Amino acid sequence: MTLKLYYHPFSSCCQKALVALYENAVPFESHILAGPDSPAFRELAERWSMKRFPVLVDGERTVIEASCIIEYVGLYAPGPVCLIPGDPRAALEVRTMDRFFDNYVSTPQQKIVADSLRPEDARDPYGVLEARNMLDTAYTWLDKVMSHREWAAGEHFSLADCGAAPFLFYADWTHPIGNAHPNVTAYRRRLLERPSFARAVDEARPYRKLFPLGAPDRD
Repeated sequence: MTLKLYYHPFSSCCQKALVALYENAVPFESHILAGPDSPAFRELAERWSMKRFPVLVDGERTVIEASCIIEYVGLYAPGPVCLIPGDPRAALEVRTMDRFFDNYVSTPQQKIVADSLRPEDARDPYGVLEARNMLDTAYTWLDKVMSHREWAAGEHFSLADCGAAPFLFYADWTHPIGNAHPNVTAYRRRLLERPSFARAVDEARPYRKLFPLGAPDRD
């Protein structure tokens, strides 16, 4: 049975799942969410009351959250690129780095973007400052880690890199990585050169006008 993916091409979390699918050329039926009144969004809402995405549907089974989708596909539609190592210790490092990018790069980045969408009198300058400080701390920590790694968890592209790619991509738009973190900048560049992520970036180009802080004229 064909897998169905409910997603939006410009969403970083959706791109995380897409990178994994593209890495292994996993066939799937595309259901792009074109607003809350679109047929795809109504179908998604029936499947998942939180209405968050991406969502993967495999027959009667609904899989939520990008990391879980990637693990699910690795179990039920594996391909040549193993995104989660079989060795438990190596897998733990992959999952640790995956959580790092989710919690300490994506979360503060989205906090800054979400705040920009609020009415002026409802904004949270202190929260935005905290988010920017967290990103600075995350960049500094990651720069040390990436000084001796090609990919997030070591020599091999993994689940962690699937998330790092879109999260660092948008984080640099939101709060620039800067010259103080050359290893992070070089890693971000390697991710952009990865065919699976390059494809996701290209598919999202028509939606760049949606970025509330203004998409930079690069990447």
